[in-house]
Amino acid sequence: MWKAYIFPSPIAVFTTLWGLVADGTLAIAVLASAKRILLGYFISIIIGILVGLAIVRFKYLDENVSPLILGLQTLPSICWLPFSILWYGLNESAIIFVIAVGSTFAVSIAIESGMKNINPIFVRAAKTMGAKGFKLYWNVIIPASLPSIISGLKQGWSFAWRALMAGEMISATKGLGQVLMVGRDLADISQVMAIMIVIVVLGVAVDKLIFGRIEINIRQKWGLDKA
Repeated sequence: MWKAYIFPSPIAVFTTLWGLVADGTLAIAVLASAKRILLGYFISIIIGILVGLAIVRFKYLDENVSPLILGLQTLPSICWLPFSILWYGLNESAIIFVIAVGSTFAVSIAIESGMKNINPIFVRAAKTMGAKGFKLYWNVIIPASLPSIISGLKQGWSFAWRALMAGEMISATKGLGQVLMVGRDLADISQVMAIMIVIVVLGVAVDKLIFGRIEINIRQKWGLDKA
């Protein structure tokens, strides 16, 4: 029904995937991509938390910066590539910049939304007992908003993945995105499909084994789910 160069057979995809595993190409690509996304995502978490806290703390920022961040979040990560290439050139820094920018806004919005939507009774009760300033945030506001924050971090991770692929397809010399582009250049649809499967499997594994477990654990501790 489908021609081999349009849609590969499962056997062809598996054979190509096995070849990438056997010659070490896949391991090198996964390690290179993992290194980039972990660094970029870590930077986005730090910046996203600081921006989110600042918006919640200062009304002026909330009124003027929040709409801007919401708008920037809708901007596809690949739109930041021209900026990154002009600022950093075709190197690792450019890819990490795209990952960090692509994920930061989702994290910021999650922090802001999570903290604004906690039950006000918690804050009033804490203030009645003398909590204020950093103590109020650390002991009451942040713990109460953790379920929303974790959801936002998970969303930020998915944005980081998309940004990683966009960056690697253009400027990387190794990584999953680069191997994907090699498959395209060679008109090897089996390799393209094999890498897509690897990306999906890695994404699901991280979601289930890391974010999923954290989310379930927090929801159980907060009484939102049964243990």
